[in-house]
This record gives sequence, C-alpha cells and structure tokens, in this order.
Amino acid sequence: MPQAQIREGQRVPQVTFRVRQDNQWKTVTTDELFGGKTVVVFSLPGAFTPTCSSTHLPRYNELAPAFFESGIDSILCISVNDPFVMSEWGKDQEAENVILVPDGNGEFTAGMGMLVDKSDLGFGKRSWRYSMLVKDGVVQKIFSEPDKPGDPYEVSDADTMLDYINPNAKRPDQVAIFTREGCSFCARAKELLTQMGYDYAEVPLPHTIRTKVVGAVAKAQTVPQVFINGEYIGGSEELEEFAKKRVSSGQAGSTKSGQDQRNTRQEAVETSTT
Repeated sequence: MPQAQIREGQRVPQVTFRVRQDNQWKTVTTDELFGGKTVVVFSLPGAFTPTCSSTHLPRYNELAPAFFESGIDSILCISVNDPFVMSEWGKDQEAENVILVPDGNGEFTAGMGMLVDKSDLGFGKRSWRYSMLVKDGVVQKIFSEPDKPGDPYEVSDADTMLDYINPNAKRPDQVAIFTREGCSFCARAKELLTQMGYDYAEVPLPHTIRTKVVGAVAKAQTVPQVFINGEYIGGSEELEEFAKKRVSSGQAGSTKSGQDQRNTRQEAVETSTT
C-alpha cells in the first residue's frame, strides 16, 4: 500500500511525459493534460495485465460518452510503462476514448505517492490502482484501492467514478448485431441502428459457423440478429417494428452517430498529445 499520498485539494505533480505519436517522440506536460480541464484519471499496475485489459480500461472507454455528457473533458489512463508498450496496448484494446499516458520513469506516480514495489511479481516499481477526478490540476476526489494482498479492484472502476460525478448518468446502450458479408438486410439493419443513434458492435459470421451461432444464441437461422442491452430484438423486420415503437413513444434517435462521437473525441486526444 502506498504511503504519503497526495490528498484531495492538492495539485497533481508537475511532470513532462515522453510519448509516441505517429512514430515520433513527443512531450506532453501535466499542464497540457490538466490545465483548465475537468479530467478523470485512472491508474493501474501495467499494460497487458489481466484486470487492466479485461475490465479496467475497457469499461472507462465504454462509459466515456456518459463521462463527457457529465462535463468531463478527457479521460487519462496512467501506467508505469514505457511509451512503446502503452502505444501497442492501445492498439490492442478498445481505447479510442481514453488518452494512454506512459509514466515510464514513474515520476508522476511517485509524485502522487502511488508508486509501489511489485518485485514479488517481477514487475519492479509500479502504480497502485486508483482513480481520481481532477479540475484544473487540483485533485477533487480519489478512489484508492484498499490495502489488501494481491491486486484489489473494488473502487477505482469506471462505474464508481461515474456514479460519484453524476449519479443519474445514463450508461451507453450496449448493442450487437450478427451479420454476414453481402447481406442487404444486414446493411439496412445497421443503417436503422445508426439512425436511432446506437453505437453498435458488428459481429460478422462466416458461413461455416453462422447457422450454429445464430441458432444457439437467438434460435434463428438467418442474419441480421440484433441485441440491445441484453434484450433479443430479432431480425430486420423485428428491428423495424422496434424502431417504429421508439418513434411512437417519442424516443427520437440521436443526431450524432457513435462514429461521429469517436471522431470528435479522437481530435481532442490528438490535440492533447501534439
């Protein structure tokens, strides 16, 4: 467990990070990352490690639209890893809404009082797992994991932070659509989902397994098959009916697609690291 941590009401450490962008070395300072902004930070023991890759980073990325709608300007993931590792990890993850910050020398983490010795795991010096809300460089709230053996993950998660910032925040809808190549009904279904404002995950199925998969999960034989927030909607016709019900109930579709939101956020990420 780290000692002498920075407390709420104190400023974050003044550090210059070395990062890789477009295969070039860049520098970015804490003033550039935090100055005049409301920022959510989460820090973790290491890139490519199990909890960090399977849960911690993906959930912050998934909830990013809700954070942004709640007044957050950017989300930073800080880890004691070198820039090359953090860059490759970002490519391997769903992380388009999160700025990955390599604290290669552990300078920021040590300044936060969060540098811990994980030599027993062969990791050397790493960051304790925590999250914090920072406004114009001043820490407003810290969620630091409890002093327990191993790698506790109880309070630094994205949902806990979002609930603190905005208890009434609406989580992004989780939408998946099974498709196949060259399917006009699938194309129409995807277009309809976009019109309704859904940022969907497409799962294209090869003919060798398509029937088995849709039969197992939807008791169907054809694609598309659509699922929204754990609810099975059905095929293209059922999706059309679902859309009509949304319109009749006054649930208008979003005017900005999920891809548009990602593009806007990516521009902000690139600006922060230029």
